[in-house]
Amino acid sequence: QVQVVESGGGLVQSGGSLRLSCTASGIIGRMYSLGWYRQAPRKQRDMVATITSNGMANYADPVKGRFTISTDNAKNTMSLQMNNLKPDDTAIYYCNAHVFGLNYWGQGTQVTVSS
Repeated sequence: QVQVVESGGGLVQSGGSLRLSCTASGIIGRMYSLGWYRQAPRKQRDMVATITSNGMANYADPVKGRFTISTDNAKNTMSLQMNNLKPDDTAIYYCNAHVFGLNYWGQGTQVTVSS
């Protein structure tokens, strides 16, 4: 069974950095796509960054050049390094695992960027 758990959110000043981590278990030996999504109050959930089992990464335009997604397969861990954070980055960030045609979501972690 796939289980997804994320952590690393917090409060940071504009221009600061945070690193989010996600552990996705139950995907060993399978093709997968992992990603980070975020949802601000009264907004839809949007893709932030995704990465495939082959290592191909994609980023939403607002975070290109500031965020970096990576995986550590030995630890079943995915990370999102967020630099030069802006108030518009404030949202709940969710880890997603797409495996075997199904989507699995973490519980979300709050990121708040003050001006």
